Amino acid sequence: MTTKDILGWLAELFEFPGDKIQVNSLRREIPAWDSLGMLSLMAGLDERFHIHLTDKDIGTLQSVADVLSILRLNGIISED
Repeated sequence: MTTKDILGWLAELFEFPGDKIQVNSLRREIPAWDSLGMLSLMAGLDERFHIHLTDKDIGTLQSVADVLSILRLNGIISED
């Protein structure tokens, strides 16, 4: 997958306009990325990519870039 693919997936997950979600988008800028949205993100990462987040991981997710970093560490994102 590419970064663009993940941005599209996140936009769909959070029901956020795809042209508005960027690598540098912050969690607070995405209305649906609240506590329920975090649960949806955790479930999506688990179901789609088989990534199980630790409490430490969850605490560090404050931006789209943080999500991308976890996906890179798990070999999900190929070099763009």
